[in-house]
Amino acid sequence: MPAVARAQTPTPGAPAPEPVTRELQRALAVATERFQALDSPGVLAHVSEQYRNGPFTKPALREHLLAMFTLYDTVRARVRVDEVRLVDGAAWVYSTGEISGRLRGIGVWTSALTWEREPDVVRKENGTWRLVGPGP
Repeated sequence: MPAVARAQTPTPGAPAPEPVTRELQRALAVATERFQALDSPGVLAHVSEQYRNGPFTKPALREHLLAMFTLYDTVRARVRVDEVRLVDGAAWVYSTGEISGRLRGIGVWTSALTWEREPDVVRKENGTWRLVGPGP
């Protein structure tokens, strides 16, 4: 959905309490740190076994991470949490960010993915916030 249309659509649920938002920001910081360390098991520890993005599942995400870590010798994720809403027992985390990498052997930085105020759904599983998939 274009950003203009999303801005005009009311966000569902209720604003998350500040402690929940801080907890989610800490979980995102740890996942980002693992990503930048090229640690696919560390990243995937923050992804639910029920993860789904269309036909894309957690095993497909694992393969995608391994391909990225082969293509890039250094990766960087810059993510800003814009808003967190609680909806039906899940947290909808709206974020803006960019993933970039330095091409292995060439040394050139390229942008791999950018997004603006996109929602992702996370749920607490066994005491850990885990990504379930994109929001609607």
